[in-house]
Amino acid sequence: MDEHLYPYSHLSRFAKEIFLKIGCPEEHATTAVNSLLRADLRGIDSHGVARLSGYVRLWEAKRVNSQPNIRIVHESPSTAVVDGDSGLGLVVAPQAMEIAINKAKQVGTGWVAVKNSNHFGIAGHHAMMALPHDMIGMAMTNASPLVAPTFSVERLLGTNPIAVAIPAGSQPPFVADFATTTAANGKLEILQRKEREAPLGWIQKKNGAASTNPNELKEGGALIPLGSDREHGSHKGFCLGAWVDIFSAVLSGANYGPWVPPFVSFLAPPADPVGEGIGHFFGAMRVDAFRPADEFKKHMDNWIERFRSAKTVDGETGVIIPGDPEREFETERMKNGIPLNAKVVADLREVAAKFQVQFDSSISAHP
Repeated sequence: MDEHLYPYSHLSRFAKEIFLKIGCPEEHATTAVNSLLRADLRGIDSHGVARLSGYVRLWEAKRVNSQPNIRIVHESPSTAVVDGDSGLGLVVAPQAMEIAINKAKQVGTGWVAVKNSNHFGIAGHHAMMALPHDMIGMAMTNASPLVAPTFSVERLLGTNPIAVAIPAGSQPPFVADFATTTAANGKLEILQRKEREAPLGWIQKKNGAASTNPNELKEGGALIPLGSDREHGSHKGFCLGAWVDIFSAVLSGANYGPWVPPFVSFLAPPADPVGEGIGHFFGAMRVDAFRPADEFKKHMDNWIERFRSAKTVDGETGVIIPGDPEREFETERMKNGIPLNAKVVADLREVAAKFQVQFDSSISAHP
């Protein structure tokens, strides 16, 4: 593959300079970089620096406010609605999750719905913020309507990811982070860059027929809910995606369904919005609000160890606990560098030239 390795420190420095160039305050730029690059570290290449230029274009289109007044507009002891003031979701989401954590510290659980935000990176990053506090974290967001509900050819839902992070003791935490579609749109973007076909069950043509063309969305096609078709459970994926949309947007006052604004800047948001911006939903639950934290974590260790030791089918080495692959990626990439596709590197160099920021190609290792 035509890829080069870039140290985390290099990409972090570069991305922060870009966020500062578009007017982000220092603290917001640091927060945005941490959110963005967590995706690259954890092997979710579709949501990391490959999206940096997309955020810049949204700012250029005046759809992102680089200096937002992020504020609580409604709350109770355990809940809040946050107005992101059109800020970067990479910044709005961590602040909202902090509010959920602080409420959980006070009353046991915290729940925060967000409106008027933008794309927030990977859900897992925000859910994992609860782990150091011996809390269970949850994060979800709605997204651009690219998904056709079961039996439909209309694009009405986003890929609408869900993440949950659960602390353990001696074992690593349980971290599940997944789209409610068979595959996230970012995976199609990766296939496009690599000029490969998509597996059957990821996408459909505009008439509903199955397709393996990763560019099908550009031709009026749609992503498919988790399960791929009715016989394999796509109605369940549709339910999950709908749940995320309602919690993230109907509850907060954000746009939902087909009214969610697109991530790409060249498409204008719907002219008849039903809310404000994109919506998110976060939760934090203090473990000791249910049982002593040490006792819980001991049993989480036991749960994880038992599942790791499960008998496997021939040819498989073992059951994978949610979070294992991402944690391994994070360790390896922090040590050896983050691989970037040549097309992503070219895109980043364009951004660098636009803002007269150095993106030094000599820093990369050999492919």
